[in-house]
Amino acid sequence: MSLSLVREGLREIRTMSTTRTSTSDILRKMSAEMIGTFAMVFAGCGAIMISHASPDLVGHGAVCAVFGLVIMAMIFATGHISGAHFNPAGTLAFASIGRFPWYQAPFYILGQCLAAIAAASLLSSIMGNDGSLGGTALASSLSTGDAFLLEIIFTFMLMFVITSVATDSRAVGQSAGIAIGGTVALVALFGGPLTGASMNPARSLGPALISSNLADLWLYLTAPILGAILGATCYDWIRCDPAEDSAEDSENADGCC
Repeated sequence: MSLSLVREGLREIRTMSTTRTSTSDILRKMSAEMIGTFAMVFAGCGAIMISHASPDLVGHGAVCAVFGLVIMAMIFATGHISGAHFNPAGTLAFASIGRFPWYQAPFYILGQCLAAIAAASLLSSIMGNDGSLGGTALASSLSTGDAFLLEIIFTFMLMFVITSVATDSRAVGQSAGIAIGGTVALVALFGGPLTGASMNPARSLGPALISSNLADLWLYLTAPILGAILGATCYDWIRCDPAEDSAEDSENADGCC
């Protein structure tokens, strides 16, 4: 056997090993995304269902707190593994600004959607369809256009914060879970009665499919994606170049620009 054939064989083995490692890493990340998304839908939508059944026990503020807390906990638990997106809109937004590889996006989105559907299915088997499984719905006073705009704004705010703490080394990354969970709870406090404050296609998709309540689902699948891309793009545009930020400038209250 010639030396060139041996070398070619070794290259093939190394290539196969790298591919297996890469696939294994993607599956680990996908699993982390599924666990985080499942927890978010199961706890958050479950809280909405309990609120419908016993409003004196769990009020609107408590529901908002549950969503914020479960997202915060899952970010701290899985952020170092997958980046803790838990949101197809967030995944697409990160990819759109070059902060996430496009080839991994389908795996993340598939995992997020499957986990949301699984969580809604489990809620349905345990608690029935009370409260439409915690699905998102428009207030009767809102037009479809107004609701679409609101979901864009809500998701813009969330993704603006996420992009800051997740991609900018000068932001306090260790507190990302608190900042993101707090933003979710804050937006839900005033946006929940209007549109359900979805900000997340998977969060709306799971309950809608299992409860067969597909009214306005298209809105919750599209508006958050637009809002997330706008929010990520906006922060990416206004951020300063760290190379141009001197130590003296970083101590000033006028920022880095």
